[in-house]
Order: sequence, then structure tokens, then C-alpha cells
Amino acid sequence: MLSYEPGESIAHRLDPRAKLAVQIGFALAAFAHTSPRGLAIGTVLAGIVLVVAELPPQVAVWEVRYALPFVLAGPLLAAFSPAPPWIVPAEAIAPALASYRVLLVLVVSVAYVRTTPVRDSRAAVQRLLPGRLGRLCGVGVALVFRFLPVVLGDLSRARAAMRARLGSERSLAKRMKLVAIAGVRRADGRADRLAVALRARCFAWNPTLPALRFAAIDGPALAFALALFVWALS
Repeated sequence: MLSYEPGESIAHRLDPRAKLAVQIGFALAAFAHTSPRGLAIGTVLAGIVLVVAELPPQVAVWEVRYALPFVLAGPLLAAFSPAPPWIVPAEAIAPALASYRVLLVLVVSVAYVRTTPVRDSRAAVQRLLPGRLGRLCGVGVALVFRFLPVVLGDLSRARAAMRARLGSERSLAKRMKLVAIAGVRRADGRADRLAVALRARCFAWNPTLPALRFAAIDGPALAFALALFVWALS
């Protein structure tokens, strides 16, 4: 599930601000260099991030499996032609490169989420964005990181329940409708319970967050992020 997992990797010991800098720098570089050569370099850099996070590539891709249909749809639709020869592979090259670029960014994001506690992410956001804007963004990040895995789990359980009741015999449109309705209902219910829980616990607008301090181990990460920013601007 796309959430934080305790570990002893180098990425787990990094300051969340350094990891955010790497993630932002990688995204900028990936969208600035869209050629096959640039994406090949991006693949190597993403692999370095996964090694530092001790995250196997297949696990990272599996974590973003819900986004894969949208990533694959672009090249498939671009290759389709309404007239003979019906399929034009050359038209799918540019969308395929763009989709692969998005996949690389998602994989690096998974490495960040899996190695960074939610409280640390909120603290990093509020340190980088001072004032009410930082507090608002920090609350949003914390709620998304905590709520999204639960919603994805609800969708998985809804699909499992549907298959157990021979729902796989229904049409694709009917199955999508059933899962979507179940997911929305459960998300609404969880949102209501979350609001009650926050009020019951006197949810703090500006709580005491963990102290963040850069250490020697963050030096290479910050240098890596700087190199990504420079490459993105070159």
C-alpha cells in the first residue's frame, strides 16, 4: 500500500527537505528532457533513488498500478487512426515517451512516500512555506498521505467482494460502476468519521512538529538535487 514503511535505508535517514528537493528536481529534469537520451538518463537516476531507498522497481511500479491505465492510454489512443491503416505506430512514439516520463516521476514519488513519515512531510512543508500558507499545505499533505491509502484499500476490498459474488461475470462497464459507487460511498463515510475524529481530538492548526536538522548524510542528497535543477535548466 502506498504509505510510509519503517526501514534502515539511507533514504529513511535523510532529512525530508532534502528528499523533497530531490523529488522536485527530478520532476523538473524529467519534464525538461523528453528525448530518448534524456529519459535514459532519467531511468538511471530513478534507479539510483530506488537503490538508496532499498525499494525494488517492481514494487514501486505496483504501488502506482492505479495510474498505469491512464499512462498507457495516451500512446494507444495516439496510435489509433479512424481510417486505414487503423494503427499508426509512429504516432505513438511521442506520447509513449511522455507517459514513460510520468511513470519515472511516479516511481520516485513512491520512494519518497515509502521512506518519509507523514509528520516529517508536514514539518518539511511548513518549514519551506512559512505562515498560514505553509500550515494549510502541511495539513493538506498530511491528510492526503493518511487518507489515500485507506481509500485505495477500500477499492481493493470492493473489487475482492465483487469477485467473490461472481461480479466478474458482469460487463466491464457494470463492474466499474459498482466499484466506483462503493468507493465513493466508503470515502464519504470515512471523510465524515475523519471530521468527527479531528474535532474530538482538538485537531491543531499549528501543532508541535518534529525538529528537522540537516546532517552530513544530507549533503550528497542536496548536491544530487542541485545537479538535477542545473540539468533541468540546461
